Amino acid sequence: MTATSAPHGPDETPVHDLIGVGFGPSNLALAVALAEEPATTAQPSAVFFERQPQFGWHRGMLFDDATMQVSFLKDLVTLRNPTSRFSFLCYLQARDRLIDFINAKNLFPLRIEFHDYLEWAAAQVDHLVRYRHEVVELRTAEVGRYVDVVTRGPNGTTTHRARNVVFATGLETNLPDGVVPSRRVWHNRDILHRIDELRTTKPSRFVVVGAGQSAAEVTSFLHREFPDAEICAVFSRYGYSPADDSPFANRIFDPAAVEDFFDAPPETKKMLHAYHANTNYSVVDAELIEDLYARRYREKILGKERLRMLNVSRLVDATETPDGVRATIELLTNGEKMSLDADLLVCATGYKPADPSALLGNLAPHCQRDGDGRLVVGRDYRIATAATLEAGLYLQGGTEHTHGITSSLLSNTAIRVDEILRSVRDAELATQR
Repeated sequence: MTATSAPHGPDETPVHDLIGVGFGPSNLALAVALAEEPATTAQPSAVFFERQPQFGWHRGMLFDDATMQVSFLKDLVTLRNPTSRFSFLCYLQARDRLIDFINAKNLFPLRIEFHDYLEWAAAQVDHLVRYRHEVVELRTAEVGRYVDVVTRGPNGTTTHRARNVVFATGLETNLPDGVVPSRRVWHNRDILHRIDELRTTKPSRFVVVGAGQSAAEVTSFLHREFPDAEICAVFSRYGYSPADDSPFANRIFDPAAVEDFFDAPPETKKMLHAYHANTNYSVVDAELIEDLYARRYREKILGKERLRMLNVSRLVDATETPDGVRATIELLTNGEKMSLDADLLVCATGYKPADPSALLGNLAPHCQRDGDGRLVVGRDYRIATAATLEAGLYLQGGTEHTHGITSSLLSNTAIRVDEILRSVRDAELATQR
């Protein structure tokens, strides 16, 4: 790639080789890969824009006992470069915990520890990131040769020009139909940010909606932290389902599986997703399931049942009251409804990929879509565009329909950023011929 921040074009606007939209783990891994480019090659000009004031990844769910669900070896770099100075093992060495971690004999670190690793890596590429800057729009520049990226920051609106843009805008919260966040209705991502609001009020009841890992973790946390409160877990299944993390099932996360999925016909894609959804969606670690069941059973013995499982049920309404929220729960077996007055309703109902379409501006007509209105994405994660747009647009996330279940997961992040950088290099070489 051509290293440049020099003026280019009639208006003498500096041109970056690459601009990253968002700076979560995916674009952090991309920044790290750029930092590891050999010194003997031309160093690409890159900048990443992040609206948060500092690096953060699901901070509201960093319970002190929650563990990662992927191996530490699937960090930012190891699958791409096992000798990288940005690896989780190098982080442990820097924190003087390498021997302690080895002695623990565990592939799955605490989530709060892995977050500290991500912060440690982000600090080493801090010069590439502009925090408190939100990307608000993209525009074509010089007849589609470049992309102008418009950002809003502390000093107002600024325009930056790039040959390539990589979207890693993360996930948006998913709430039950008709439910909106409020003073006493939260998505689980806010739990640690806001829970102190309730600690002085002596809450008597919490309602937690959801059947996945986050829902079980929130239920466990509230049950532990508020020993005088009742915790009502609401989910449509008969019980929490265990995640399938067996060795053969986990091959769905292998880099080769992305290749297989991408080349498969639509009916096979649908089949694979159905077969292996229980590796990631609405499933819970078996150890946590057993712990919650043990608490429930112990309470039955003691005659003080605070942990209630409202299974085969769903939330149909949530109404604010002067003192909290009234949740209406429907029993799916017979349609019977019951009302629960609670101090807090937590919707641990997952996320959906953030759609970059709103940011595309006048680039949108150049981007191809399939019959379902989804962006057409190549194997290299590049959005298919009309020939009138030469600049490259890439997605990290929102490609589950094309690349499979690992689209927004850590499992293939290191490999994915390598494939994107290779595509960027190949595209530039092609224009120079």
